[in-house]
Amino acid sequence: MPIPVLVLIELLPEQRARLSGAGFDLRLAAAERERAVAEDGPRFRAVLTNGSTGLTAAEMERMPALEIVLAQGAGFERIDVAAARARGLVVTHGPGTNDSSVADHAMALLLAAARGIVRADAAVRRGAWPRLTRPAVFGKRLGILGLGRIGAAIAGRGAGGFGMAVGYCGRQRQEGVEHAFFPTPVALAAWCDFLVIATPGGAGTRHLVDAAVLDALGPEGFLINIARGTVVDTEALIAALRAGRIAGAALDVVEGEPVLPEGLAALENVTLTPHVAGRSPEAVAATIDLVIENLTAHFSGQPVLTPVLTPVFTPGPA
Repeated sequence: MPIPVLVLIELLPEQRARLSGAGFDLRLAAAERERAVAEDGPRFRAVLTNGSTGLTAAEMERMPALEIVLAQGAGFERIDVAAARARGLVVTHGPGTNDSSVADHAMALLLAAARGIVRADAAVRRGAWPRLTRPAVFGKRLGILGLGRIGAAIAGRGAGGFGMAVGYCGRQRQEGVEHAFFPTPVALAAWCDFLVIATPGGAGTRHLVDAAVLDALGPEGFLINIARGTVVDTEALIAALRAGRIAGAALDVVEGEPVLPEGLAALENVTLTPHVAGRSPEAVAATIDLVIENLTAHFSGQPVLTPVLTPVFTPGPA
């Protein structure tokens, strides 16, 4: 018999076909989450979600047959992992499945912000031919907040392709890493020209980039966020952009998405994309492959490939 799986996120047709073909009975509930749990909660043995969609303890309680919760993608910040563990549930995520795609997008946003690509494109389409003078990227200082797999991939692109000096801030100094280490986000921001956020989301990183970090980044600095919108204090960011206290921002994620924070769209010094950094054909295939591998392993009595093991980003002491 196919194994019932509650799916709380949007899936492409090919992803749905792959899961169904692997022996899973899908209830697609991205648009009717509460109804699906109320109607069919007792029969679900697995839930497919992601970090920003999550799964609550209350929802888990309404699914007595639940055995495994899978986050598609690396993030799992809105899954109540403590509640899942208390229930004896397995929780997995997808590290490494979309690293290259996210790192590519981060560099695309960085270049678009620095070189004014979006404004220039809009001007030319209006019939104008503005003579813009914009900052160069080659040889500048790249700061990475969170040097995990994606952060390291961004660092490689910046150092290798653009001759950038790279610095980072993370839980601790990493052995064998040649990039400069900074113990706090403020110290990193004061050093760099481009600050890229690549941390996990969740309570531990909420508003990690605040007014003090933005002031340290300064009027010639740019902020790029391909992590989670909650890592940035949005009100502080909008105020800094309006006042010219930073040069610009490029955001693939925002607080409260898909609703755009009030005032952000009106700013000319911000570039926005709709949380698509991790979406490429290669990444889409890799993420669903890993989901199927974890599901198959679990329901075959084998250890899952990528269990959620840890923590949260906390910068070191000043």
